[in-house]
Amino acid sequence: MANPYSQLKVGVIGVGRMGARHCRVYSNMRKVHLFGVSDKSPEIGVKVARMYDVPYFRDPEELLAQVDAVSLAVPTPLHYDQAMNCIQHGVNVLIEKPIAETVEQAEKLVKAAEESKVVVTIGHIERYNPAYIELKNVVESMEVITFDMRRLSPFEGSNKDVDVVLDLMIHDTNLVLDLVGKDPVSMHAHGLKVFSENLDHASATLSFPNNVLVTMTASRITEQKVRQLNVACRNAYLECDLLNKSILVNRSTIGEYQNSNNRGVKYRQESVVEKIFIPGYEPLMLELQNFVECVMGECRTEVTARDGLRALKLATAIRDSCLSQLTEQNVLM
Repeated sequence: MANPYSQLKVGVIGVGRMGARHCRVYSNMRKVHLFGVSDKSPEIGVKVARMYDVPYFRDPEELLAQVDAVSLAVPTPLHYDQAMNCIQHGVNVLIEKPIAETVEQAEKLVKAAEESKVVVTIGHIERYNPAYIELKNVVESMEVITFDMRRLSPFEGSNKDVDVVLDLMIHDTNLVLDLVGKDPVSMHAHGLKVFSENLDHASATLSFPNNVLVTMTASRITEQKVRQLNVACRNAYLECDLLNKSILVNRSTIGEYQNSNNRGVKYRQESVVEKIFIPGYEPLMLELQNFVECVMGECRTEVTARDGLRALKLATAIRDSCLSQLTEQNVLM
């Protein structure tokens, strides 16, 4: 546990697009001293280091020897080795999602994390989205029937080092496991390879033991960015826009026939639409704040390494089902 009366010395390993955002947030946190950055590219590393007036470390070992905690924002194939190195050095670590490239690697990381005294959390940033937090509060008292989750993006600008399931859909595997609280009992999935040799589009239908049905679509073949989570409940339908941070609650409609001045019967239908207030917090700020407070012993980890493992297991099962379906199609052609 860090000294609660001093600033936490934090580093960032991997300062590409996401790692640079971590630097921005850390540099504005009262309890944090952004100590330094490390990146395999000296050009990128030095550029970000200069932006925040901190040292650049070509070798992450040198950074780990001098900090209390790090954000690990390297490409997914490097997660396992780098995260294990952090744990072995006794450095608290936030691993950007997914926890690792394979389930086997994730299981080893979970074991090491749970046996160590360091905080290991996974950067499933949607868990800190104010719209998701409010949605979870609203549906807590409702009888949920279905979740419909859509996460769409253009191919340009997407993460090419993994397929669309590990890049986009894994956000929703984490969310649905958090919302339902149980593992699915059945799953059917289909996918397409469009612009790359990896899956670029995937759809999955999951059935849960409490009769909740979940449909998920992740795609990087669209020209529109969509982050939608809709919920059908017994007496309401909720539309949650995770991107624009809004929630609409459509309540049960009331229909009645009316006789209007002997000129025939008219049908009138009324519906009630509530707009839920969403606080304007930045999800990354809330995520890093939780991480820092956990390291300082002030709260519990919101997304544990085991949560990351569960999300990866479900995402891997969906991906394997998609690839199996594609293989069967090729055989039939």
